[in-house]
Amino acid sequence: MALKALDIYKLLPKKNCKECGDPTCLTFAMKLAGGKADVDLCPYLDDEAKAVLGATTRPPIRRVKIGVGERAFGVGEEFVLYRHEKTFYHPPGILFKVSDTQSADEITQVTIRVRDESFTRVGTKLQFNGIAIENASGSKESFARAVATVEESADLPLVLISENPEALALALVQVGTYRPLIHAATQDNYKAMCALAKKHGCPMVIKADSLEGLVSLVKDCAAEGIQKLVIDVSPQTLGDFLVKSTAARQLAITRKVPELGYPVFLDTTKTGMQDAAIALGIVKYASVIVTNPLSPAQTKAALTLRQNIYTDPQKPIQMNPGLYRIGSPGKDAPVLMTVNFSLTFFTLEGYLESTRIPCFMLIVDTEGLSVLTSVAAGKLNETLVRDSLKKFGVENEVTHRNLIIPGYAAPLSGRIEEATGWKVMVGPRDAAEIGEYLYTEWKK
Repeated sequence: MALKALDIYKLLPKKNCKECGDPTCLTFAMKLAGGKADVDLCPYLDDEAKAVLGATTRPPIRRVKIGVGERAFGVGEEFVLYRHEKTFYHPPGILFKVSDTQSADEITQVTIRVRDESFTRVGTKLQFNGIAIENASGSKESFARAVATVEESADLPLVLISENPEALALALVQVGTYRPLIHAATQDNYKAMCALAKKHGCPMVIKADSLEGLVSLVKDCAAEGIQKLVIDVSPQTLGDFLVKSTAARQLAITRKVPELGYPVFLDTTKTGMQDAAIALGIVKYASVIVTNPLSPAQTKAALTLRQNIYTDPQKPIQMNPGLYRIGSPGKDAPVLMTVNFSLTFFTLEGYLESTRIPCFMLIVDTEGLSVLTSVAAGKLNETLVRDSLKKFGVENEVTHRNLIIPGYAAPLSGRIEEATGWKVMVGPRDAAEIGEYLYTEWKK
């Protein structure tokens, strides 16, 4: 079980030396208890205390980084079994799979797609993470050529899939400095695989048919000096994956079996029902998901689901407050005020763009609440609107003093006029009606 702050404090040197970056040992203990500090920051802990604290204060799911550069991604470092308890932090990496039996042109086509394809949803750029290359041919040379082909087209995080250490060794000559994830160490080959992981500084997948087998492999790899691990629960079916991944997560979160506290790997091409496997992996609890290339519709579904699950359920997605331009508005352009709830912003923005009327959007800070909720909670009020008009210099952008507010903010119209000196026009409640409103009310 995790130690409480006072229990941790008893194991600290109590020097209050500030060398850890905190003003007191008690402050440091509180951070350790919350998983927000590392025991190595204290220079005066002995090895025994470090061993005790390291096992109880590090995140129950260790963080593992895959790849280098701007497309590198980290997985793990999760603290809860259920998202609503707190949140999930590190979205799973989703990688398209290619085989060394494919032609160079086919491999390149998939690689370029992962490199370039993306779409934006509620202000966030969504894209796949990398390429998984499988040694399906069994040939070391073919595997190395396939890896080299991927590298010629893009600098993407990679998963190298082969249980043959010799094939992986030849492939790592091509990409070892980029720290791909190598898959997979088993009870039969773990020593050779650990040697490769250590030589190239790569994270490594360990694979076993049972959780007990994974625990044994974790200990064996730790004895070889390897701790940057991802676990493959070897599911035979989707139901099997659900049971094993949930059990591993639960045992790790409660620290009953800390050896299972590593990110989980899922190859959806091995389980059947690929779309269902991707969805299940995202929610229960895969951190590295390998899939065959997806269609555009499948792509949007998978990336949107991942974004939704890894959005903090206790914190609305917010836009930065400010004055936004739609088109190239002039001094006589309308000014529409709304809240910084991202869904409200992007819905209104979309409808305004479709009108082809250049205008300004004044986004005020309601802490991510919708219009109706922020009015009811008192977050949206005349003082906020007045201060926002001044802060973002709206009066310098237009010659008129007319402000369009959302229909649900109508009860505030009089107070906003008194506080700001602007004439308030009450817009429609439904953003879909904003086009008709602007043509009939603003342009008349």
